[in-house]
Amino acid sequence: MRRAVCSGSFDPVTMGHIDVFERASRMFDEIIVGVFHNIRKEPFFSVEERVRLIREATGHIPNLSVKSFSGLLPDYMREAGASVIVRGLRSVTDFEYELQQAQMLKHIAPDIETVFILTGQEYYFVSSSGIRELAVFGGDIHGLVPMCVEEAIIKKMKACK
Repeated sequence: MRRAVCSGSFDPVTMGHIDVFERASRMFDEIIVGVFHNIRKEPFFSVEERVRLIREATGHIPNLSVKSFSGLLPDYMREAGASVIVRGLRSVTDFEYELQQAQMLKHIAPDIETVFILTGQEYYFVSSSGIRELAVFGGDIHGLVPMCVEEAIIKKMKACK
């Protein structure tokens, strides 16, 4: 069984992420979306909220599960029985960052491979940070995030007013 992990903070999950998850699900027997708290960012949604929203947005993908984890990714992957990490790329900038991460991962865990999937061209410009910024300033996020995420963002923004 080929099990892969798509890890990230997914704060919030976007249609670009969903595109990568769907395509990865056709390449592997099982996809685990591993949600973690990025210590370099102040979260918009809690880890628990992100897990719930991703589960709701990916219910149509039968071989995908969503879990949260902490600690080193290779440790989590071994625990989950996964040997491949899937990373989505939007741009050359993403590639440079992800290449460094993949090389560090290869250094500490030579048995784990990294696979890059290009995000569909209709989502090249979509990022979680861009979605958060649009939401804060009342911009239109419709179609850039799953409907359940759009509703959760609107609800959170109303609660903050």
